[in-house]
Amino acid sequence: MPKPVYTTTRNLQLYAGLFLSPFVLLFAVSVFYLVHAPPSAPAPAPAPPTRAAAGVPVSLALETLSPPDQVAALRPVLATLGAPGEINFIRRLPKEHRLIVPVLLPGSETTVDLDLVARTATITLRPTGFADALVHLHKMPGPHNVALRGNSPYMRLWRYLADATSYGVLFLSLSGLYLWAVLRAERRLGLALLAAGALTCCGLLYALTV
Repeated sequence: MPKPVYTTTRNLQLYAGLFLSPFVLLFAVSVFYLVHAPPSAPAPAPAPPTRAAAGVPVSLALETLSPPDQVAALRPVLATLGAPGEINFIRRLPKEHRLIVPVLLPGSETTVDLDLVARTATITLRPTGFADALVHLHKMPGPHNVALRGNSPYMRLWRYLADATSYGVLFLSLSGLYLWAVLRAERRLGLALLAAGALTCCGLLYALTV
């Protein structure tokens, strides 16, 4: 094997691994919060602070828009109400001409209740904590409500970082196999560990899917 190829691959794996390690650590730690729910229900929290706003620039036309167009129309409205973040979904109450819009940031959730006739809004801020923030970043952007996902700048940036982390981990795995394959002294032990890992993974997949 040409030495420049080996050296370049080794250096790329080292520096890419160092760069990606904080992101991999975040995903790894958030799995524990995602998989292991609290053993008991938390104590009732005090009522979250609520504030009201009048003269909100909304109209009944919002009810007739498609979800992506609603998001685009609501973004400047939410900015004037001081509710930045990712719009999670839009709940319509057509009989009351109201829209309920949960807006998410890592560690907090703001619920905006818009009255399209009175042009008023009720804004409720609920802190969700550090663990919820990690779970939020782990799951978002996800497969649910794909028409709305990535509607805030920070979530679009996080989407790119999550993709980059996935591609980086794939590169580290493949380059690690390549670097192991060229080290003759480590081939036998590495092959045994690789086979054991593959058999364990396939066995778990079979047990879970059959």
